[in-house]
Amino acid sequence: MFGFLVASFSTVCVALSLLTNMAWTAPLVRRLGTGIAPPYIAAVSVLLALLTGFVANDAWERQRLAGRVVQAERAHALTIHDLSIASAPDMSRLRAALRAYLEAVIDDEWPMMADTGAASPAAGEALSRLLQTASDPRMADEAGQVVHVALLDTAMQLRSARSERLALSAARSDESKWVTLMVLAVLTLTTIGLVHWERPYAQATTLAIFSAAMITTLGVIAIHERPFDGPLALKADPLKAAHAVMVAHARAKPPPPAAAASPAELRTVEP
Repeated sequence: MFGFLVASFSTVCVALSLLTNMAWTAPLVRRLGTGIAPPYIAAVSVLLALLTGFVANDAWERQRLAGRVVQAERAHALTIHDLSIASAPDMSRLRAALRAYLEAVIDDEWPMMADTGAASPAAGEALSRLLQTASDPRMADEAGQVVHVALLDTAMQLRSARSERLALSAARSDESKWVTLMVLAVLTLTTIGLVHWERPYAQATTLAIFSAAMITTLGVIAIHERPFDGPLALKADPLKAAHAVMVAHARAKPPPPAAAASPAELRTVEP
């Protein structure tokens, strides 16, 4: 994106400078620029600033929403894991399905989101198995209705968080707003060039400064517009941390049962 912006603004600036200084185009530029007051630059630049602000707010809001969705997915996964541990029956099958889902998201779906923005079939199948395991009627009989309802509700929230994450990843930017931004930027550059046609060095300086500011601003906005790819893409670290907790619990061995006291020990503690 930065390369495209640099090439576009450089081309416009060079074209304006050449039109101003070439012998066969300078008279036309002189006639067009004569009488234009410097404050006229604000007429177009204000529109450009307003639209840039709207686009930047949309990009940053999408980035914040993506971060909240990933944290929510992590929280729902840990809640399912904690509920399965706290319940009376053995829910190792549910925890295994949950770990398989997180592994599919981290290893398969996250790279696919960065490349194409698409969902992973493996992650979808793992989530389906998790929901099927959580909705098993036998689990309600063993764990109780309250725990079973809480597990199902949290599993559905996990599914909703994944759907929101995939929607943000697959969303394409509105090309019309970027075209409008570029048109307004070119018009602002043209206005600057016409206002400073009498002073070529001042014209080149103002064009270069404005172009540098717009390249930086639009480039940063473009980086944040797609939260799951690019140099500032969100990582799967929250989900990796949740998966590490689950793996550590699965590998931990239960403490050995306490040995029964011998008759001699019982006699020593009797009054």
